[in-house]
Amino acid sequence: MANICIFAGTTEGRRLVDFLREQDVRITACAATEYGGELIEPADRLTVLTGRLDEPHMEELFGTERFDLVIDATHPYASAVTENLMQACLNTNTEYLRVERGGEGMPQSAVCVSDTAAAVEYLNGAVGNILLTTGSKELADFAAIEDFAERAFARVLPVESSISACREAGLKPSHILAMQGPFSVGMNAAMIKSVNAAYVVTKESGRAGGFEEKALAAMKAGAKLIVIGRPESGALGSSLGETLEYLEKRFGFTARPKVAVVGIGPGAKRGMTIEASEAVTNAECLIGAKRMLEAARPDQTVFEAVSPDAIVGFIREHKELSRFAVLMSGDVGFYSGAKKLIPKLDFCELTVIPGVSSLAYLCAKACVSYEDAVTVSLHGRDGCIVPAVRRNRCVFALVGGGNGAGKLVDELTEAGLDGVSVTVGERLGYDDERITSGTAAELAGRSFDPLSAVLIENRAPESAAAGLPDEAFLRNPSEKPAVPMTKSEVRAVVMSKLRLNADSVVWDIGAGTGSVTVEAALSYPCGRVFAVEKKPEAAELLNENVKKFGLNNVGITEGEAPEVLSDLPAPTHAFIGGSSGNMRGIVSLILDKNPRCRIVAAAISLETVSDLTAIMKETAFAYTEVVCLNVSKARRAGDYDLMIGQNPVYIFTLQK
Repeated sequence: MANICIFAGTTEGRRLVDFLREQDVRITACAATEYGGELIEPADRLTVLTGRLDEPHMEELFGTERFDLVIDATHPYASAVTENLMQACLNTNTEYLRVERGGEGMPQSAVCVSDTAAAVEYLNGAVGNILLTTGSKELADFAAIEDFAERAFARVLPVESSISACREAGLKPSHILAMQGPFSVGMNAAMIKSVNAAYVVTKESGRAGGFEEKALAAMKAGAKLIVIGRPESGALGSSLGETLEYLEKRFGFTARPKVAVVGIGPGAKRGMTIEASEAVTNAECLIGAKRMLEAARPDQTVFEAVSPDAIVGFIREHKELSRFAVLMSGDVGFYSGAKKLIPKLDFCELTVIPGVSSLAYLCAKACVSYEDAVTVSLHGRDGCIVPAVRRNRCVFALVGGGNGAGKLVDELTEAGLDGVSVTVGERLGYDDERITSGTAAELAGRSFDPLSAVLIENRAPESAAAGLPDEAFLRNPSEKPAVPMTKSEVRAVVMSKLRLNADSVVWDIGAGTGSVTVEAALSYPCGRVFAVEKKPEAAELLNENVKKFGLNNVGITEGEAPEVLSDLPAPTHAFIGGSSGNMRGIVSLILDKNPRCRIVAAAISLETVSDLTAIMKETAFAYTEVVCLNVSKARRAGDYDLMIGQNPVYIFTLQK
């Protein structure tokens, strides 16, 4: 078991202790004060030593404990402690590692001075109140400022030694701000304004020391920032991230960052749950899209990212950070990027926090139950909405694009659904939220905010069962020959044999009037159907039927198969209703595109049956089935009803 000592008087030191407490290691944490020791949470195999050690006492400790490594995570300005540690490690032949705090970019308006004396000299020539945020040790030196007792306010730790130092320097009790950080930009700015400070004095203590928050707060409050540069320690330091990486390699330790995937609700910060707000507050770093980060209004480190790979890469690279919150819009389980992200976070200690979905929010605003609502996302998709609205009482749609909600309403009216009720929620959860309700006809032609969601109610939905009546389709019975159509009973069997999925890519080859195309597109509105027809008059009729049913998930290709099939997306399912004698070429091209494509073919002529039978025997299909379907329909003849037989249809199902 490794034995490691950390001089842990800083945020970095406590972070290292937190990392090591999860490893198989004995830890000795040294803090200069009792208060510093209290900030280190107790753990098994952890010993906390408090009190200042000089170089001989360090040597005595190192010689007794025989540490494998001593880590110097003291304050950048504690140069004397660093020198003593280096000498003690050298004298006891103990490995030494310095954690060097990274500096921050310096504001152009800041006044940089070399030391405390230089800061005093500058402030003696200035007018206005002063907020000192450099701690209690140098207060006696700052007492040389003219009118110190009247002008100076000191923010120090809430411990007796710090308050005593303030009194000894001559500060009034009302000028002592005793409190423990970390402090946000807002808290710093409020403090600067409360003491009417014209100057804020700080050390260049890096991100972990809250330098960035002080600098931004000074700019916000209109105060001049006085920065005392850090002394040179002479030690070769590593960043916190580099130190953690070294410990992993040196001792075989593993780091498991704590990551919360947080649903923040539909819009502004007030829509977050208490649990989500706590996760955001407790995180060291927030990750998410720009809108999510703006909603959270963070004061801590942020990283703007959406893609799972970018998020995971950032977490892996920034070992100096241990607690992350990844912000997701709405609820993490509802059309959320969390679905792809969560499996990639298997190296983390993961928490998933749900939020209020836009579905629940908009339905509450509209006083509508969503227990039977069908949900559709139109982000990057076409053709889902009209079929879904035709067949369901309640449809909720997430829309994208510049005027996605307006385009959706126009689609409904063009498809003859102008009487359905539509509720559009714009910028849900924000101060400028707007809810608009009316029929599709009443809302047609309007423009809506890109950040919108839509609720549609259809009080007379159509049946979702396959097998639309033949009369539902436009035909050309007066023309000879008539455009062929797969009849209702055959179509129902074909659909059952195809076994389509929600995201299927279907080829309907020899589509005729498009009855199978329409059935497939209506049944699975978020899939895609590509209808292929070589006869111009049939293709024209096919296009009219697609328009009649308001289908935007259908593509029509005019030409002869298999030649025109090459440029189509690979099918997951294919129906061959007509082959013009090219059955072998069509099946071969389908299997080239996707060897696992499920093929259903209908044959009436014996020649086509023969071709399909030969293909079935010659090709190594894992599943084959042949059904001969005989249908008879009643027809009135005088006073009698006669059953009139139709042509038998052979239905082949083939799949590798």
